[in-house]
Amino acid sequence: MTKEIKLPLTQKDIESLNCGDAVYLTGSIITGRDKAVKKLKEIIDSGEKLPVDINGETIFYVGPTFKDGKITSAGPTTSKRMDGIVEPLLNNGLKGIIGKGNVSKDVQDALKNNKAIYFAAIGGAGALSAKCIKKVDLICFGEYGTEAVYRFELEKLPVIVAFDLKGNNIYK
Repeated sequence: MTKEIKLPLTQKDIESLNCGDAVYLTGSIITGRDKAVKKLKEIIDSGEKLPVDINGETIFYVGPTFKDGKITSAGPTTSKRMDGIVEPLLNNGLKGIIGKGNVSKDVQDALKNNKAIYFAAIGGAGALSAKCIKKVDLICFGEYGTEAVYRFELEKLPVIVAFDLKGNNIYK
């Protein structure tokens, strides 16, 4: 089934999604790759205030490429690389993840326990994803370059529900 979802995600949206659903996401998300997600975890672990409110957010594991100030490619990075560092973000209100590939049992448990969802983006289609990004703002960690945390305004980013609240996993 194909669905269109307006971000930020609501709990009703998350509960309506099933493993394998094709979804078009429109609205605001944050981004982060290895360095940024690790830094956010470190800040949470230290008890300091995060530079971005992650409560209710969806994070896209992406390191966009820029040319003349515009994003030319925004392909997902492998989600498994965030295993062991994303759980504190989920425990602090993160509601959605966009990446590619399977995630660990610990991340699956954290998704389920926090009533969050995991979307798989299309690997190798970074140019297509870039066309869905209508606005970009740097939020924090600019020194990390493409691995910084950005806010994207999306219009119909195509994703697939990879892991739903019932524990179904598209990779199994």
